[in-house]
Amino acid sequence: MDAAEAGLIRDRLLSAFPEGTFAQVDVLGCGDDPAVEPGGVAVRAFVDRAGRPEENWDSRETLAAFADSHSAGIAKLHDGLLGSIAWVEFVPDTPQRRAMPYDHTQGGTRYLGSQRDALEGTPGGAPVRVWLGPAELAAVDALIASGIATSRADVIRWAVSRPQEPRHI
Repeated sequence: MDAAEAGLIRDRLLSAFPEGTFAQVDVLGCGDDPAVEPGGVAVRAFVDRAGRPEENWDSRETLAAFADSHSAGIAKLHDGLLGSIAWVEFVPDTPQRRAMPYDHTQGGTRYLGSQRDALEGTPGGAPVRVWLGPAELAAVDALIASGIATSRADVIRWAVSRPQEPRHI
């Protein structure tokens, strides 16, 4: 993604919230964060501490309070920005989060955008979440790049729907 496109997305996010809400906003493409699929765009916004006490800053309560106090800005995201990107994630601005912003084991508040699964809501279906390692992720993304599938969900569906070859033991 080029800098101009990233700047437009960043500006759209910032325009939905009061000045100073975020200490940093990162616009992410594939390769910037393992959770961003090939061709996808996502945003990670570090919520500014703005004089709030340090204890319990990196907690679910902090994120819930942020969502409550900025519901109007979040609604603006749903009205525009989220239609063109995969997700927006809000995380507390801490040194640990800045050092490893892609560590999804720490949690954050994520709002899904446009790139939902095409088969979502299919009767009898179920969402499946899987954690892929770097080598598996590279293999899945290579299948997308080669045109076999259009998303990571499609790759998993493709793999499990292939006829099973007989195994000789």
